[in-house]
Order: sequence, then structure tokens, then C-alpha cells
Amino acid sequence: MLRSKSLKRNPAYVISTTPHAAATRFCSFPLRRCAHFPLSFTSISFLYKIPPHKNHTESKKITKIMASKFLLTFAICRLIVAVGLTLNPTDLPRLGIDGRLTVDPSHIEEVSGDFGGMHRAEPLAVLHPATASDVARLVRAAYESADGFAVSARGHGHSINGQSQTSNGVVIDMSGGGGSRGLRLKPAGPRVFEKERYVDVWGGELWIDVLRHTLEYGLAPKSWTDYLYLSVGGTLSNAGISGQAFNHGPQIGNVHEVDVVTGKGDLMTCSEEQNEELFHAVLGGLGQFGIITRARIALEPAPKMVRWIRVLYSNFSEFTHDQEFLISLQGKPVSEKFDYVEGFVIVDEGLINNWRSSFFSPSNPVKISSLGGANGGVLYCLEIVKNYDESSAGTLDEEVEALMQKLKFIPASVFKTDVPYVDFLDRVHTAELKLRSKGLWDVPHPWLNLFVPKSRIAEFDKGVFKGILGKKTSGPILIYPMNKNKWDERSSAVTPDEEVFYLVALLRSALDTDDETQTLEYLSNQNRQILRFCNEAGINLKQYLPHYTTKSEWMDHFGPDKWALFQQRKLEFDPKRILATGQRIFSPSFAASTMAASSW
Repeated sequence: MLRSKSLKRNPAYVISTTPHAAATRFCSFPLRRCAHFPLSFTSISFLYKIPPHKNHTESKKITKIMASKFLLTFAICRLIVAVGLTLNPTDLPRLGIDGRLTVDPSHIEEVSGDFGGMHRAEPLAVLHPATASDVARLVRAAYESADGFAVSARGHGHSINGQSQTSNGVVIDMSGGGGSRGLRLKPAGPRVFEKERYVDVWGGELWIDVLRHTLEYGLAPKSWTDYLYLSVGGTLSNAGISGQAFNHGPQIGNVHEVDVVTGKGDLMTCSEEQNEELFHAVLGGLGQFGIITRARIALEPAPKMVRWIRVLYSNFSEFTHDQEFLISLQGKPVSEKFDYVEGFVIVDEGLINNWRSSFFSPSNPVKISSLGGANGGVLYCLEIVKNYDESSAGTLDEEVEALMQKLKFIPASVFKTDVPYVDFLDRVHTAELKLRSKGLWDVPHPWLNLFVPKSRIAEFDKGVFKGILGKKTSGPILIYPMNKNKWDERSSAVTPDEEVFYLVALLRSALDTDDETQTLEYLSNQNRQILRFCNEAGINLKQYLPHYTTKSEWMDHFGPDKWALFQQRKLEFDPKRILATGQRIFSPSFAASTMAASSW
């Protein structure tokens, strides 16, 4: 129960002074004590001067309501103290947040890290929004505050280098999660428009949930990521790519419309016809121009099954020739092309027999040397998929065989399986569950994703796959080509200046073992060595999910024309540079010293 001396923390008392002084008094109560403070009806009624109620049930209801108001008051008053939020404590309920703004340590902890596991930053508070208006109100409060504070949107927290984190502001948890207390706050689930073939989804919705809802109507999005437990807003802020991108383009090329909260706190609907500049800016915009709260995603009829095929190559030139041939069929009828084209590099036998190993029997392991990979110790796996259902099953074998006859893979290396469409799309989650069971998922992930021009991919193979990596790696290495004409140059996404370019994704995990080559330090140094090799060789690659630390590096990444446009858009839509500061592209306009002065 509150002691009598706590009266000076009563908002009814603090209205007689300035907002900052009032908040300072109110927030002098220690943060971690307050987060777990037992808010009884007696203490809350004392704090807010609520008369006792004879009905015990009514008293409990009032207690619950006032407890929420107390914690909201406390959280925002903390912002007043820390960053000069110009809001009187008595006006806090008028902020109109339907969700929850919290400083609960368990919630702070959940958003302080990310999948990469290499960066940590504790925000001042966490917002669990219930509506897009909640997001807009918080961003506007940040924009209008005296000294300012950063706002970072977080989906599933799958960033690698702390891009969704902030230590000098508020993290907006778009996922609808509410921490260990089980709070669930977010708008209704995806809304499918069957006739128009699109779906409206909340920005924090996971793609796996989008898939589940759309399949109820026999529909599915056209373009995917390999891992479905990512948020819609998160992938659209980067690009969203997988083996369908050669045909349908990245996910950002399959969006009809988005609702965006700008860095000024304006909630705007954007499309090709409405607020076009902001529409193209946020797609691939790394969160710099606004927070995507709703997206309208294009759909197509969903197949029932897929024919999933893997074939191996020992000759890199033949491997890339066949991949490039397959993606050149993008304009052909469905019967004359595959629906998915990817590939990966195998530099040791451990990966071929253990990673995504549903094709390979443990009792009969595949040997690299037996398949011609002894020279250089490297094999290349082409992964292709043909979708089908009852109506096309009869011609499936013939269509697949006609395409396979044009490829130059090792004849003895054909592995096929037929699985439900959903199981194929969700294949990485199956691997995730296995890794979690072994304690190998929640480890550092020093991933490196690169777009390499087609003209330099052979040189990259020689210098990296057959050179720097040696004969050991610590995770899958994806490699597959995409067509540049499927990418809209008006978006903020950056790709190499060639008509065909490759994704090379080194998706490695750092493990605490006696093997030095699996340590975080070793893998991070190897990543830097790869980038240095490419720079010295003049390979004009682009990072996907980019991570740079200097302005000159970002300018080089975007190139002169796109960097000028990027800056212009930033000035227009986030002039105080408060959004997504974890990307380290722009420094916020408020002074770093102000943040450093904060005691929490």
C-alpha cells in the first residue's frame, strides 16, 4: 500500500506545477519497484481519490481500470522526464491509446534483443498497439516532444544487427504479443477479398497466419520468404524474397496498398494512385519513412501440392547456367516453367546430410566425393518446385521431365518428393523446431546477405566458396538468381546494375564449442574478409538487409541518385529522423547528450 508521503506523486497534486517537474516527482518512484507494485483498490483509490465502493465486484472493475491508467501515466511520465515529452500528466488519458504503453521489465527485455543475437538495446518503454491510431498517436507525441525520442517498430524481431532496437525511445511491438503476461493486442486478423483476390493484413501479422487465412478461400500470396514467421511490415520494409521472386518479383512488388504512419504521426493510405511517393518510399525503405500498419497483398489460386526436386552439380558454370535458364522462362505459360528456383552451396558433407535433409537417408548418406565434388570440395544443389493440383496432376510428370532434360546436373543426384503446398512453404519452421529442441536456435546469427551481379558470380565462387570458406561452414549458404525487371526501381530497395543478379545468403549460426570455426568472432571476421575481398576485386555487390555504420558506406550502397532521393524522402516524411534509428542511417535530430542524461 502507498505510504502517506506518496501523496506528492498523485496526479491530482502535480497539476499545479509544470509538466516536467510534475513528472519528475511522479516518476521518482523506482522503475522496477513500480513495475511490480501491488495495485490494490485501496492504494489506487488513494492515489486517484476514488471514493470506496460498497460492491466488491465493482471495486475490482474500478481497480483494473485505474491500474491500467496508473501504469500508462507512469510510462508516459517517464518519457516526460527522459525526453521532454510536452504533455501534462492530467492529459495522459487524452492521448487516446487503446493498447498498452508499458515499462514492465519483462516487456522491455523481450524487445531488447533480436534474432541476430549480437546487439542489445533497452528502450525507454514498449507500446503494444491495439490500433493504427495508437501507433500514430505515439509517433506524433515523439515528433511534437520538446527534445524528441526515437520510435522503432518491431515485428517478430528477426533483424540481425539491431535494426529494430532503440535505446533512446520507444519500441512499438507490432506482433500483438504482450510479454510474459499473455496480453494480446492487435486489430482483427487478415481480411480476404475473394473476388478481388487480395487480403488486408495488419503490419505486425506473421506471413504464416496470412497463409492460413487465405487458404480458407483457396488463395495465397504470390511471393514469399523462405521463413514464414516474419511480420508483413518487416519484410515489406526490406523486400521479401524467395524462390518465387524470379517470376513474381519480391513481396514489395505484390502490394496494392499500404497504410503508413509517417515520422510526423500522420496516418496515410498509400498506393499507385494515392500518396504515390510515400508508397514507393516505404517499400524497401528500411523503416525510414513510416511504419506500415496495414498492407493489401495480391493473391492467386493456391495449389494443393508441389513436386519438390533437388539435383546436384560439381561444375559451378553449369549450375549457374541452368539456374539462369530456368529464371529466363518467367514469361512462359505455367506448364513450361518451374514455380520456384533456388539453390545452395555445399562445402562439407555435414550440410548435405543434415540441413533440410528430408531428401537424404541417414542410413545411406550422400558422399561429396562420390558425386564428383572432390575437386575443390564443393557441390552445388539446384532446388526447384512445380506446383500442381487435381486438374494438373495428370500432366505433371511430362512437364517436369521436359524441363529436366534441358539441365546438366549429375544424373545420379536426382532427389524428388511430393508434399502439400503448405508443408513446402513452412519447411524452414520444421527445421527451426528441430534446432530449438537441441538448443541451437537461440544463438548468435552473424548472417550476411549479398546481391552479386551475374557477371561477377564466377569470381565470387572462386574467391569465397572455394577460397575464404575453406571446407567448413556453420549453416546453409543459399545462392539463386533473380530478374531485375521484376523489381520496381521507384521503391527504396537497392539491387545491382545488371539484368540478372544473385542472392548469396550465408545463414550461419555461432556455436559455443571447441571448434574455433564456429565461434561468433571467427564467423564475423570471415564476413568482413568476404566483403573486403569483394571490394578489392571490384565486385559491385549490394547488401540485402544492409548493415553499415558510416554515412559514406550508406551513400555508396544507394548510389548518388538514389541516395539523394532517399534523403529527400526522409526530410519530407520523417524530418526529425526519429524512426528506425537502429538502422544507423540517419542520426535523430535530438541531442545524444539528452538521452545520455536520462537515469533510466
